[in-house]
Amino acid sequence: MSVTSTVEENHQKNPSSPEEKKKRRWVFWDRRWRRLDYVKFSASFIVHSLALLAPFYFTWSALWVTFLFYTIGGLGITVSYHRNLAHRSFKVPKWLEYLLAYCALLAIQGDPIDWVSTHRYHHQFTDSERDPHSPKEGFWFSHLLWIYDSAYLVSKCGKRANVEDLKKQWFYRFLQKTVMFHVLGLGFLLFYLGGMSFVTWGMGVGAALEVHVTCLINSLCHIWGTRTWKTNDTSRNVWWLSVFSFGESWHNNHHAFESSARQGLEWWQIDISWYIVRFLEIIGLATDVKVPTEAQRRRMAIVR
Repeated sequence: MSVTSTVEENHQKNPSSPEEKKKRRWVFWDRRWRRLDYVKFSASFIVHSLALLAPFYFTWSALWVTFLFYTIGGLGITVSYHRNLAHRSFKVPKWLEYLLAYCALLAIQGDPIDWVSTHRYHHQFTDSERDPHSPKEGFWFSHLLWIYDSAYLVSKCGKRANVEDLKKQWFYRFLQKTVMFHVLGLGFLLFYLGGMSFVTWGMGVGAALEVHVTCLINSLCHIWGTRTWKTNDTSRNVWWLSVFSFGESWHNNHHAFESSARQGLEWWQIDISWYIVRFLEIIGLATDVKVPTEAQRRRMAIVR
């Protein structure tokens, strides 16, 4: 099935209001912190602290835990949160949709409702004053710091009104209310299986690496790289990040055809997430898989 190029749509369906107040400069300390901000900052601090402790608990088996944590959680984010839930680029049976979403939850990047809502707002308001994590407010803001100011996000985008499809499903409401218990449960399981070695290399190194790779899509992929498509934003393709991001760094491709399940559009553009979706389609588990047509690609291509 084809996808529509959403570049024009993004800027037509929700343009910035002329009455919109000029956004304040984002600050770290001189503001009121909400409880959610403290929770997110504490989780991030713990993850990075565990990563710093990891060298003192190194074992070869712990290194495998890092690889598994990074791969399962990372593919959960890219295949489930991003391509399946945020963009509905393919469909799978509910049992598989929920399983993939649960894998993403364990990456410690938030619950599906929170993650998907923010990402949909990013596409709706890309590079405008209402973009949740625009690099126009600084590299580090777009990379990580935006996460710790929920009031600022609400002031720019409004509340989570763009994920009604997820809010209607009990499973996603359940995950939103209990996300911390699942993360803690994973920590206890890793400690039971391998002590602090598994905890520091799994929830520390594995989670920290995956968080920063995800964040590089928001920051680096809007600053540095190449452009193939005529999008009304700063999105870039960063080839060397494609393996580590499981195909997410073909970001200009993605902004040109945001509903496409395939982001590495050329045969040489590595897109591991697409390989998984394609495999699920071959065995009959993924349906309604969207990719851009040749006509759409010709219309969006930059003439050189």
